[in-house]
Amino acid sequence: MNIEIRQSTRAFGLSIVAAFALAGCSAADSADPAPKASASEKAGAGEEEIAVVMEMVDAWNNNDWEKVVDLFADDGVLHSMMIEPITGKESIRARINHMGEGLETITLHIKNIGVGGDVVFIERVDDFVYNGHSGQVPVAGVIEIVDGKVKVWREYYDRAELLREMGVAVDFDSEAR
Repeated sequence: MNIEIRQSTRAFGLSIVAAFALAGCSAADSADPAPKASASEKAGAGEEEIAVVMEMVDAWNNNDWEKVVDLFADDGVLHSMMIEPITGKESIRARINHMGEGLETITLHIKNIGVGGDVVFIERVDDFVYNGHSGQVPVAGVIEIVDGKVKVWREYYDRAELLREMGVAVDFDSEAR
């Protein structure tokens, strides 16, 4: 398995990204007798997957909810790990549009990004204004890219912290269903 880790502005949190990436390696990967890729072959590894994720980040930063939905596969899954997963573009559209109604601004600040196979790992801080409430939440994302689309996007963050930072008493997810 080829694992590439790209680091942005700070080293803190790189261990989280590396741990996610290394967790995907099995003993079979390390015992693989296949020849190792040359440096030139590794140079392009994961660039397409990272490009899809960065396009997704750009869509969020521009509040382009239709683009966010379009970047998912038809049977894609959006899973904030502390709540039930949302499957399929129409369900994802309903959730994103509902949440987007209150988002005045959002910026996903990428701290670290790495790729292992078809999986992109990102550490970021989401900075937003939701219904007049400013907030920031640290997030780790694990995003599976298949055929240039997001097949599965798993998000790890403190849900109670997100809701507090958004200034909401009722979870927006329960309202969107």
